[in-house]
Amino acid sequence: MLPLHGVRVLDVTNVLAGPFCSYQLVLLGAEVIKVEQPARGDLARQLGINVKASERLMGDSFVAVNVGKQSVTLDLKSPQGKFIFKQMVGISDIVIENFRPGVMKRLGLDYEILSQAAPALVYCALSGFGQDGPLALRPAYDQIIQGMSGVMSVTGDEHSAPLRTGYPVCDTLGGLTAAMAICAALVEARATGHGRMIDVSMLESTIACMGWVVSNYLNAGVIPTPMGNENFTAAPSGAFQTGDGLLNIAANENAQYVKLCDVIGRPDLKTDPRFADRDIRKSNRALINREITQALQARTAPEWDVLLTEAGVPAGCILSVPEILGHPHLTQRKFAGSFDTPAGPQNVTRGGFYFPQEPPFPATPAPELSQHTTQWLKKLGYDEKAIKELKKAGVT
Repeated sequence: MLPLHGVRVLDVTNVLAGPFCSYQLVLLGAEVIKVEQPARGDLARQLGINVKASERLMGDSFVAVNVGKQSVTLDLKSPQGKFIFKQMVGISDIVIENFRPGVMKRLGLDYEILSQAAPALVYCALSGFGQDGPLALRPAYDQIIQGMSGVMSVTGDEHSAPLRTGYPVCDTLGGLTAAMAICAALVEARATGHGRMIDVSMLESTIACMGWVVSNYLNAGVIPTPMGNENFTAAPSGAFQTGDGLLNIAANENAQYVKLCDVIGRPDLKTDPRFADRDIRKSNRALINREITQALQARTAPEWDVLLTEAGVPAGCILSVPEILGHPHLTQRKFAGSFDTPAGPQNVTRGGFYFPQEPPFPATPAPELSQHTTQWLKKLGYDEKAIKELKKAGVT
């Protein structure tokens, strides 16, 4: 039995940050009911490389973070839709929404209203910039927040920066932050009978995760600069060209540097006055990198990977997404899996955590739009006639 078994979540979110948050809760064992707009559903249903899947409202982007959830469609602008939603809140533990600040209040479905009927409710509002402040009403786009957070200013090198990261990092960090806060608030609610409102900002989640970079500025006045594949804390530490392929080396400790020099056949670099001290090596970064790159031409990246790792020097080949997903390590740990559906296989991955006794993998594929609406209306006491009338009126 997974940690959140028996916990019910109403997920009123779209696209990525919110759905990624609730997907973490799915993997922890929660029952997640995705409340979507009738006819269209989550915008992510229309996004992804596979055009035909998007046309079926089962886009690859949607599948990525909605596996294991249920789909119920409700028009939250209609009185009947609001009433049904409140009924569902009454039998749920958590509500997650990522509308612009103020939308749920205008709908009459904000925390102040819902908590009156459900005092133990944990309510998480996930937005780009938080629920208040001068930027609060701006839309939450990952690309915009990457630029405003400082992430792009330190990504790339002096020629390519500012540069966007290769995936929606701000959406992802916002979702993880929200999931962590929700789990903590749920513990409190179970202990005290009182839930709470959680205000998660993607901007602040991202800056908070830039720990060392931000701290160096706040405490030492050092303005961070883009360093490409280099590590600002040590040298030699970065991506190096070998005889064939790039190799990451992170000789951050002096003992690791000593071993590196021995493995590459350059013991003289250990006593060279230009490189003998950690701080001196950082000052002479370009020089030490040139010496090591020259020595690495003798072998390929995979060969050096084995030799350096065996010697205790942190190293690793730079792999593509297909290469790492096909790696025996992830295969053995069952990181990816597949569901058979009428439309074909759904290939998905689990989260970054693992319970050896019960691997956290979703039990069901991503839901078709409105797949579980009738089921939940019946649980709430609606008969076949009432369900048909709700559908005809566009409430569901």
